[in-house]
Amino acid sequence: MRVLSLPQKNATPRIEERPEPEPRAGEVRVRITAAALNRRDVFIRRGLYPSIQWPVIGGSDGCGVVDAVGDERHSDLIGRRVVIDPSLEWGDDPRVQGPDYSILGMPHQGTFAEKLCVPRGNVHDAPGHLTDHQAAALPLAGLTAWRAVTTRARLKPGEKVLVTGIGGGVALAALQIARAMGADVWVTSSKPAKLEAAERLGARGGFLYTDDSWRKQAAKAAGGFDVIIDGAGGAGFGDLIRLLAPAGRLAFYGGTAGKWPAILPQHLFFKQVEILASTMGSHAEFAALCPFVETHGVVPVVDRVFDLADGAAAFDRLEAGAQFGKVVLAIG
Repeated sequence: MRVLSLPQKNATPRIEERPEPEPRAGEVRVRITAAALNRRDVFIRRGLYPSIQWPVIGGSDGCGVVDAVGDERHSDLIGRRVVIDPSLEWGDDPRVQGPDYSILGMPHQGTFAEKLCVPRGNVHDAPGHLTDHQAAALPLAGLTAWRAVTTRARLKPGEKVLVTGIGGGVALAALQIARAMGADVWVTSSKPAKLEAAERLGARGGFLYTDDSWRKQAAKAAGGFDVIIDGAGGAGFGDLIRLLAPAGRLAFYGGTAGKWPAILPQHLFFKQVEILASTMGSHAEFAALCPFVETHGVVPVVDRVFDLADGAAAFDRLEAGAQFGKVVLAIG
């Protein structure tokens, strides 16, 4: 079978031939039709994860068809169109992942391959209204956004939400989930075109965080946010704290912009706000996400589709940071 391999740190992704995997007891094999890239894949390519063993077959997101099972009790799954939950071994505590937790695509073989074996519990029926490319764009970003918005921030209908850095997969999923839950959503970006695109998806408005007055504009527009979803951190985090409404909740899932600035405790305790860390999500949360997406007609945003053979160009597209939505690989 063909796989897209990262042979070593900072190397150009390349197509290689590997033997087809065989499912063990409790596993199913999925013939992958589409896979999506995540920022995680870029970090792995750069060698920014510990204990990487090269070569790496990355990819945490995938959609496809079950074509083999490890034991007969799962034979009813053969021929089913499925989407893959990227969380492995979350554990029994819904509050936090266990010590054996990992994410599909390193150290385990990922979805950048024509076939992949995963535990039976990691495959779910793909939402019927989505194409394979759209379904492949759902898993990691959708699950991360779902946990941040619903489990951690406990969003309620009618609340006001701010999603930062719109254009990335998690931020877009957070916007779409919050809108489907009946919230009013505003967004931030450094690019006017991305703000306009977000408004077409249902955002009430947006703010250029490169504008020194953006916090005042946001406060005037919303008067304070009940929920803020952030994946960047960095120097602008202090502005987010100031924008929380009384009893507001700020859920953050990343820190691509680096350290937070010094924050005055008075900006937190008097309003009795919460800062909530979040990452990925449990199997139960993924199982809740899929029917929610189907019931509410949520369609993950696909930026561009590349053939598997053009995987290097797909990585370049994501690394350039110009995308609005998910970069997807067409495989089968």
